[in-house]
Amino acid sequence: MSELKIGIVGAAGRMGRMLVRQVTETKGCSICGGTEPEGSDNIGKDIHALAGFEASGILITRDPDALFEAADAVIDFTAPAASVAHAKLAAKHGAIHVIGTTGLTPEQQAEITAAGDQAVIVQGANMSLGVNLLAQLTRKVATILDDEFDIEIIEMHHHHKVDAPSGTALLLGKEAAAGRGVDHDSVADRGRDGITGARRKGDIGYAVLRGGNVVGEHTVIFAAEDERIELSHKAGDRRIFARGAVRAALWAKGRPAGNYDMMDVLGLGD
Repeated sequence: MSELKIGIVGAAGRMGRMLVRQVTETKGCSICGGTEPEGSDNIGKDIHALAGFEASGILITRDPDALFEAADAVIDFTAPAASVAHAKLAAKHGAIHVIGTTGLTPEQQAEITAAGDQAVIVQGANMSLGVNLLAQLTRKVATILDDEFDIEIIEMHHHHKVDAPSGTALLLGKEAAAGRGVDHDSVADRGRDGITGARRKGDIGYAVLRGGNVVGEHTVIFAAEDERIELSHKAGDRRIFARGAVRAALWAKGRPAGNYDMMDVLGLGD
């Protein structure tokens, strides 16, 4: 079988370079191009040289439309508005679109979901195997423990992260809500400050920490009288997200158009 041609949007960023390295070192796929937004100093630079390899002659461009036309799959860890535009290009060209972008509004998510009518969209709030196992465990524990156990989710990331709570924290909260059979948005407590009153029974609380170069740490706490259960995942390197994203792209090859997630990729669905 022919190699899967993979493009990277945001190819010169920290995650973009990691993705270039992961694709280059993974059997069954190869880099076919990458983009950066208009005005980037990295436009015209060799994509492999930026990632620490020998130059390949594949240059970073400012044209995502051409990238989606040339690629079998495009991996996207950019920003919400950009990912929406990219999903439309995936639908236009029938490309696989692997999205790791978080912080999407409901309206933006609806636009990406609509693109799944014409493209294979694989979307994950977190691409790591460990986090998706944690999500499944969170749902299972929430199914077993009733609301005598308060659920709190703590997350910490580096000081560059712009959205809060993290997409992964919200993924875990939604899995907990699903386990309890409740609507997440009606029980989510996403911020506390000042005189808040007693904790409302059944809520799912979020606490956000930012600092240093922390890649990502998440803990789900189930706290009752006199006992507490904690489920945690700590990411030591962004490579785990790149590895999952490339795995998702390879998994998506030959799939029918539709919206998929990492639970589908990893075979962890219901």
